[in-house]
Amino acid sequence: RVRERYQLTEEFVLYAGNVKPHKNLERLIEAFYLVRKRGLDHLKLVLIGDEISKYAVLRRAVHRYQLHKYVRFLGYLPEETLAVMYRLAGVFVFPSLYEGFGLPPLEAMASGPPVVTSNVSSLPEVTGDAAVLVDPLSPEAIADGICRVLTSDQIRGELRQKGLARAQQFSWERSIRRVRDIYGLAASDPATAVRVSPPAA
Repeated sequence: RVRERYQLTEEFVLYAGNVKPHKNLERLIEAFYLVRKRGLDHLKLVLIGDEISKYAVLRRAVHRYQLHKYVRFLGYLPEETLAVMYRLAGVFVFPSLYEGFGLPPLEAMASGPPVVTSNVSSLPEVTGDAAVLVDPLSPEAIADGICRVLTSDQIRGELRQKGLARAQQFSWERSIRRVRDIYGLAASDPATAVRVSPPAA
C-alpha cells in the first residue's frame, strides 16, 4: 500500500533525517545524478525530512541536474510509514558531514536495506563494518558507494546481514544495563568507574 500510495514503482535510493546544511543533501543530489549517468537510470531518489520546504537550494540542485522527474521530497512521514520506506529502499544513503550519534543509519540497518554513509564523525563507529563508508565531501565517492551496492547482489546481501546483526547490538535495554553497571562501579570504587567507557547506545 505504501509503494502504491507514493508511486514508488521503481527501485529507489532513500535518505531520511532532517534537512539542515550539514546533512550534505546537495552533494547527495549531485551523486544521484552521477549514478544515473553511469547507467542506473531507472532509479529514483526519495528524500524524507520535515523541513524540506525551507531549503530552496535543494530544489535548485534538482533542476540544475534536470532530475525533477526522478527526485521525490516527501516531507515528514509517520514512524510506521517510514519503517516501510526503509524496507522498500534499494539502498539507504546518509552522507552527513557530522553527527553526534547518527540514528538514521542504525534505524535503516534494523529494517534491512544496505547502508552507504560517511566515513567521518561518529558514523563509522555506529555502523562498524555493516555499511559502505564514503568521503562525504566527494559526490563521486558517494556515487561510487551507491553503485557498488546496487550493482552487486553479493555486497547487498552481506550488508543486509551485517546491518541486522549490528543493529541488534544497540538497544535501550543494553544501555540501561551498562549505565547501571557503571553506577555500581562508581558506588564501590570511583577510581575504577572513571576508566570505564560509557554505553554505545
